Amino acid sequence: MLKSKELLPLTGYIHGGCSPIGMKKQFKTVIHETAKKYDTIMFSAGKIGYQVEMNVKDLSKVIKLEFADIIKAES
Repeated sequence: MLKSKELLPLTGYIHGGCSPIGMKKQFKTVIHETAKKYDTIMFSAGKIGYQVEMNVKDLSKVIKLEFADIIKAES
């Protein structure tokens, strides 16, 4: 995860408007492994207040992603 202050200069996106699809620069996308258990997942559509709902298998056809057991890192 990028820190909010690094997001705009690095990606050109504002906080809340960053989406794994349609990025100008392809960053690694990691999704918690439990997402595979659900019929659909939701994520930012790239504009504040808009979301995309889709099957994670379909998402993996659109972008390169990996699954992991994501844990919160200590600050």
